[in-house]
Amino acid sequence: MIDVFLQGFFLQASLILALGGQNIFVLNSGLYRQRHLLVALLSSICDMTLILVGVLGVATIFVQIPLLKITFGVIGVGFLCYYGITKLKEAWQASSNIENKFIATSLKQTILTTLAFSLLNPHVYLDTIVLVGGYSAKFQELFSRFLFGIGASAFSFVWFFGLVLLASAGNKLVHNQKMMKSISAFSGLILLWLSYKLGMDVFEWIEAIY
Repeated sequence: MIDVFLQGFFLQASLILALGGQNIFVLNSGLYRQRHLLVALLSSICDMTLILVGVLGVATIFVQIPLLKITFGVIGVGFLCYYGITKLKEAWQASSNIENKFIATSLKQTILTTLAFSLLNPHVYLDTIVLVGGYSAKFQELFSRFLFGIGASAFSFVWFFGLVLLASAGNKLVHNQKMMKSISAFSGLILLWLSYKLGMDVFEWIEAIY
């Protein structure tokens, strides 16, 4: 049984260890200590929910309804582009203004932004529902598939909480104006690049249908 758990754990590790929009947002929340534990918890729960949906047999949802994948993709492109531009604007602000802006973020906005980063990227569904869910099909017993999903979910919890705790340990960087401007600019450029990449994927999905 431990072997099944570890297969899920390491498969999720191979999928989540990338500089995606969600990881950048989680990292920033830890850096500013902006409800970072809540962000990590919500991100982990979203991953766990999608993984369990996949291992319980709904891995073909995007294959059956391609328009759903395209819809999520278009929304995701717009969201990543907007957030990327926002980060670039922050790079030109004084460090005190940036810090105050992040501290003033409401609980509701934190929750909605976390959910947006977690759920508006169709690649998240492909990784969790299709890839993890599809891999779990090799196990005949439902319990084994469930245990596999728990293993994959466990890595998400370890990853997101580890990310925010590690970033929060470097909180002193917030008071370094030059460093924070560089981080904001880098984050903004990465998010815009991710928006472009996702946009290209969406264009290919549309071409495949029409």
